[in-house]
Amino acid sequence: MFEQQDLFVRGAGGYHTYRIPSVIATPSGALLAFCEGRRHDGHDSGDIDLLWRRSDDGGHTWGPVAAVWADPGNTCGNPCPVVDRDTGVIWLLMTHNLGEDVEAQIIARRSRGTRTVWSSHSVDDGRTWTLPADITATTKRPDWTWYATGPGAGIQLRTGRLLIPCDHIEADTRRYYSHVLYSDDHGASWHLGGATPDDQVNECEAVECADGRVLLNMRNYDRRQRARARSWSADGGLTWSPVDRDPVLVEPICQASLRQWPAIGQADEASFLFTNPASAEGRCNMSVRISRDEGQTWSAGRVLHPGPAAYSCLVALPDGTAAVLYERGDHDPYERLTWARFDGSWVQGPPD
Repeated sequence: MFEQQDLFVRGAGGYHTYRIPSVIATPSGALLAFCEGRRHDGHDSGDIDLLWRRSDDGGHTWGPVAAVWADPGNTCGNPCPVVDRDTGVIWLLMTHNLGEDVEAQIIARRSRGTRTVWSSHSVDDGRTWTLPADITATTKRPDWTWYATGPGAGIQLRTGRLLIPCDHIEADTRRYYSHVLYSDDHGASWHLGGATPDDQVNECEAVECADGRVLLNMRNYDRRQRARARSWSADGGLTWSPVDRDPVLVEPICQASLRQWPAIGQADEASFLFTNPASAEGRCNMSVRISRDEGQTWSAGRVLHPGPAAYSCLVALPDGTAAVLYERGDHDPYERLTWARFDGSWVQGPPD
């Protein structure tokens, strides 16, 4: 089984471009699809709202587009939600900056403001959201400039810890790293976890292994190796192993998604799913792979879209299938965000 539909299309609803997809399944089995709505152009800064849509029928139909956070003229983005299985609360971590401040200025410390970290949450299965709260004081060091939550989705470890993948740039060295945030009190407070010991990595996603270790899969900037970067933590994200690269997971320097499938509680033996634009030549060829041995080896992969494609976010669905919300287009990768749903027989079938 394989099916897909477009959820956000460039130019619709008063937004020039929709980017940075994120999707989760709620405790009731509903689906929440998040993204950035970029009002006037496709740039990473400017007037950007954080948007969402909801589906109550497994992704077959979707409700209207609504804003979780809109600060007119400024940038509200980088959605990274996580579901607390113990309380049912859905947490959504995000970043913010003044619309006039572009990334290069923030990195060079020539901007009027900087990147800040925020959280919102829902106690009614994602139907309504609290006003965003600024959590920068406990989640960002003063010597960091650029900062991003996710994008993608966070995870909850078997210990109950909520874990959010992030990245940052150091002010003095301008070196960039991946790191995590965590909460051990069901989202009441958020704290900095560990950062990777090696640089040249940033946007990342995490998954928990059977032995309790956490695997961090990262965007790689080492141009000698066009492959995804990896690091492991044996202490819930407080420290990370030296970074290596997975030559099978080729990438053009882009975000990717990694998810346990089936979801926790659905099966004794879980696989890992991975999506990215699987090409060393550029952002195209969005593909999904499966690993039966926790990322040590990967399937050849199935192609979701051979043309231009970029960011993606996977979700394990309550019925045992999986889906991904991803950026794709005919002429460039940012024309629309597409929802694709598939089952095990499709993803494990012959490569396209």
